[in-house]
Amino acid sequence: MDELNRTEEITECGCGKTKERTEKEYRDLINRLSRIEGQVRGVKRMVEEDVYCTDILIQVSAVNAALNSFNKVLLANHIRTCVAEDIRQGKEETIDELVATLQKLMK
Repeated sequence: MDELNRTEEITECGCGKTKERTEKEYRDLINRLSRIEGQVRGVKRMVEEDVYCTDILIQVSAVNAALNSFNKVLLANHIRTCVAEDIRQGKEETIDELVATLQKLMK
């Protein structure tokens, strides 16, 4: 997808904020999510095919690890861009938002 079309598809989250990503960041995140989606489909197939429980559990653990890795990359990008920019602009409430997000991630 080219930059123009991708930019047009940026939507707002529930908080009214949006994030424009570089083409590389966008591609990397989408590729990670596509791999995770494939892993989840694989787990579903395993259940449908009555695969042994421990084998499924191991695959679910791999999905969890992949999602955690995705979160780490996304969080690092968020801190380097959105948070840093907001702090430069004097938006101290961004720190509270980051702390609240980290608390949710650590549950």
